[in-house]
Amino acid sequence: MSGAERRMDQNRSIERDAEPDERASGTLVHTRAEMELGAAMWLSMAAEDRGFARLDWLTKGVAVLRCGRIFTAIRVPAALVEAAAGTEDRQRIGEYLTDALVGGPAFIDETSRYVYFLVPPSAARTWRTPETVCLTNATYLGVPVPGASHHARSHWLVEMAGAGDLCTPGAVSQVVMNARLRIASGQASG
Repeated sequence: MSGAERRMDQNRSIERDAEPDERASGTLVHTRAEMELGAAMWLSMAAEDRGFARLDWLTKGVAVLRCGRIFTAIRVPAALVEAAAGTEDRQRIGEYLTDALVGGPAFIDETSRYVYFLVPPSAARTWRTPETVCLTNATYLGVPVPGASHHARSHWLVEMAGAGDLCTPGAVSQVVMNARLRIASGQASG
């Protein structure tokens, strides 16, 4: 059984059997699997067919979702994100982005060498940052299954913390501006 199949099986059992844990302090605690399930269910609302999206995540690790419904994405060359983070190491880039995006989600397609930042659909109306593209509602995007391994072709650098968790366009713009500053000053990674 593949990693994606195990995650989907775990998600199904959590969906049926588990309730979030409420600690003595009254704080609701969610497991990683619960957060991944919530993110997957929310993301699948952008699919033409939610069942096919879940099947594609299970079998291919990536589902094709339509931008502009519940989210859109800002596409940034991986080289800019590497420059902003000062490294090509994916784990360290993820750590950098977690701080820079205040937890907003981002994934990388290793084949195309683009990083995609999930943002509210309204960002498409105002986004004008050179060397980047904000995808429109006529765009379909291959989105990795929540929890995708860092060894997959397309994987999360910063996971969604849950349903509706998105980046602010301003935070993405800051990442790009930081990259340009590091490149201009000769501080960018190799």
